[in-house]
Amino acid sequence: MEITVWSAAWFAPFVLPICFYVAWSDMRSMRIPNHSVLALIAVFVVVGLIALPIVDYGWRFSHLVVVLLIGMLLNAGGLIGAGDAKFAAAAAPFIAFGDTKLLVVIFSATLLAAWITHRLAKYSPVRRLVPDWESWEQGWDFPMGLALGGALAIYMILGILYGA
Repeated sequence: MEITVWSAAWFAPFVLPICFYVAWSDMRSMRIPNHSVLALIAVFVVVGLIALPIVDYGWRFSHLVVVLLIGMLLNAGGLIGAGDAKFAAAAAPFIAFGDTKLLVVIFSATLLAAWITHRLAKYSPVRRLVPDWESWEQGWDFPMGLALGGALAIYMILGILYGA
């Protein structure tokens, strides 16, 4: 992994709770609140000054812009929700560029696992614990925040365990 243990260890305590909140919120109401996206950006802006070399810190903001533009196009095409696009853009600066392929694998596995888990929970007794979640009633629509938040959290944890 290209992310350093140092960076992942600094980011993780702040990023993991936001990832959990995003997953929970998206399952509950099928939306990723703007304040969680802004909180994730704020964590990068503040903690990034400590966690990253200054050259990397500056370049990582370009990740946010590029992913936001791609997300806007995908949203305009109806392929993803606006909250998903914004969260992906806010998460992008945390990802070391050299780990892009790894992140695609992590996200793919997380997306599949999240979809299967959500579908199984929807038709199991677990649903009685949170019967008012909007995601249960969405047909084929899926709370992508569960997979997006999960993938970023897994990336941070792997960075702590196996980072450079």
